[in-house]
Amino acid sequence: MTEGIHSYIKEAFGAPDVDIRTYSPLTLAYIGDGIYDLVIRSVVVAGGNTRAGELHKRTSQIVKAHTQAKMMDILLPLLSEEEQEIYRRGRNAKSPTMAKNATMSDYRKATGFEALMGWLYLRDEFPRITELVRAGADGLHLKF
Repeated sequence: MTEGIHSYIKEAFGAPDVDIRTYSPLTLAYIGDGIYDLVIRSVVVAGGNTRAGELHKRTSQIVKAHTQAKMMDILLPLLSEEEQEIYRRGRNAKSPTMAKNATMSDYRKATGFEALMGWLYLRDEFPRITELVRAGADGLHLKF
């Protein structure tokens, strides 16, 4: 592991080291949701300056549960055994809420995807996050 964004933030705020194996899948999904959103927003903004409403429209189509679920169908064969296990833990987690416009199947796959993103982030594996998001976006022929 190399020093990454997560380590930098922890150091800047004096946050203690925590064994990420103790985090619940829903905690991993919580941070993973924000990280995935940040990656997609960064790519959308890199496409050029435009109205905030248009940026939001482009981003929300990509970060919704249905798109994340389809992305996982593409990514699953590319994952290591350890990554697959994190995804399964997230997918199988019992969440007290459900996304507004998603099927239960899509919501669970998306939660697994977000848990994987969170786990990779907490391990400072940002290059792997971008590699997977890029592979999923290419597989879905997403336009940013």
